[in-house]
Amino acid sequence: MSTSYDDVLAVVIQQIRSTVNEDWIEDFEIGPETRFNDDLELESIEFVKIADAIQNHFGNQLGIISWLSGKSIHELIGLSVGDLTGFITSALATPEA
Repeated sequence: MSTSYDDVLAVVIQQIRSTVNEDWIEDFEIGPETRFNDDLELESIEFVKIADAIQNHFGNQLGIISWLSGKSIHELIGLSVGDLTGFITSALATPEA
């Protein structure tokens, strides 16, 4: 499994599209700058489903929940696809302890 930024970004985008599963999302341009709250207007349950699907895809060593729990409400509201992708890429590059 490739863990380059672009490959991880593709997985994140696919998980977003699969989770939202509405017609408008297929034509919506999603990139690193896309914000989960402002641009995608995701409900918290949708974001949790996306995080869970990504964790299942890449494995439990990611620690997405721990990473998110360390964020302030303002950071969570401003979270972008690129922020999440960068975290995943870094976590996958870090050897397990």
